[in-house]
Amino acid sequence: MTPKPDKMSRQAWAITALIAVLMIINFLDKVVLGLVAVPMMEELHLTPVQFGVIGGSLHWLYAVAAVGGGLLANRLPTRWLLLGMALLWSAVQLPIVFTHALWLMIACRVILGVGEGPATPIATHAIYKWFPDHQRSLPVALIHQGSALGLLIGGLLIPYVSHHWGWRMNFALLALVGFTWAGLWLLMGSEGRDDGQPTGDQPVAPAPQAAIPYRRLLTDPTVLGNYMSHFGANWVLGVVLVWLPSYLQKGLGYDGVTAGKMFALFILLTLPVSLGLAWLSQHLLRKGWTSRLARGLLSAGALVLAGLALLAATLLDLPGLTRFALLALGTGLTSVVFSIGPAMLGEIVPTSQRAAVLSMSVVFTSLAGFLSPLVSGALLQETAAAGAARYERVFLVAGGVILVTGVLLWVTAHPRQAASRLHAASSR
Repeated sequence: MTPKPDKMSRQAWAITALIAVLMIINFLDKVVLGLVAVPMMEELHLTPVQFGVIGGSLHWLYAVAAVGGGLLANRLPTRWLLLGMALLWSAVQLPIVFTHALWLMIACRVILGVGEGPATPIATHAIYKWFPDHQRSLPVALIHQGSALGLLIGGLLIPYVSHHWGWRMNFALLALVGFTWAGLWLLMGSEGRDDGQPTGDQPVAPAPQAAIPYRRLLTDPTVLGNYMSHFGANWVLGVVLVWLPSYLQKGLGYDGVTAGKMFALFILLTLPVSLGLAWLSQHLLRKGWTSRLARGLLSAGALVLAGLALLAATLLDLPGLTRFALLALGTGLTSVVFSIGPAMLGEIVPTSQRAAVLSMSVVFTSLAGFLSPLVSGALLQETAAAGAARYERVFLVAGGVILVTGVLLWVTAHPRQAASRLHAASSR
């Protein structure tokens, strides 16, 4: 018997909450290494190069695994894929609790990257099975807040655990939390039954359902513009995560404790911007706005404004707190891509190929996450300026990148036309 709509809605939001917790664990697994860097390097007598190899090994197979996981999710239930990933993440934390072997730590982080690479696209695909097209932006925005909450929780708890029980205890606790989530998911998790089609008079085009060659999907202008917007957004995120704490201390002159509190405040300020834009997109769709306006131009406009905010923070002679607020605003606006961008892809791509197409955006985000810290580091190393001026070029480049990708998305985001083109291609 089919569940009643109100029961389905409650279950959908319960599944969303569980997946949001999983994404918090996902991000904690990623950031824990950086937060235990000092005691870990001291105990194991690691050089910066050796520690850098351990840290970077997470990304060696990350993008490849994301694409492979997306292809699997086209064929296998997301319930079991999410369970398997959570068990894998948890298991690979345990050897680090006991080992002193560099190669084993690297192997654990590589395997962790293989498990976590597909996490975001498969989680998004799982959520899409519970919500119709016009209601997807807000729940996806909620699961993407797991990264921000993970950063806040990790920044507060991981140093505390390291101080009282040693840095290795963090990995044991993460394994315990992961196994606990897996148990809850085994009891409560289930597969959604929504077919992904719009309901009623919602102004979105029906996605083609016949399979389309991936060369056709991946060269569609709307898909490419969407991918490039993910690249720009993750470029900004990479800069913020790596260089913002240093900017607050060495650029704006705050002490370490104050800078840590301001970094937490920075993350908190971005949350309502991201959730608010996701809610606005859904609201506009319910009011009858086209997907081009409610998703494409809303996202593109947010990225353009984000670029302008970052540029203003670096080019204008402003007080430190004003610069801080502009940087937080710009970062918050870029996060719209991670909730509304996948909704556009889900709208135009056949359901049977949705997970793979979503996963391929990870290639672009991973590339940006790899390049932005390197380019920014080179800019910082080459400049002779001191104080805030030393970091201005870093945020200037980030503002330029997100501004260009915002304009590109504005030009290419035509979901209805893309769905029609792809539907024609699938019927040939």
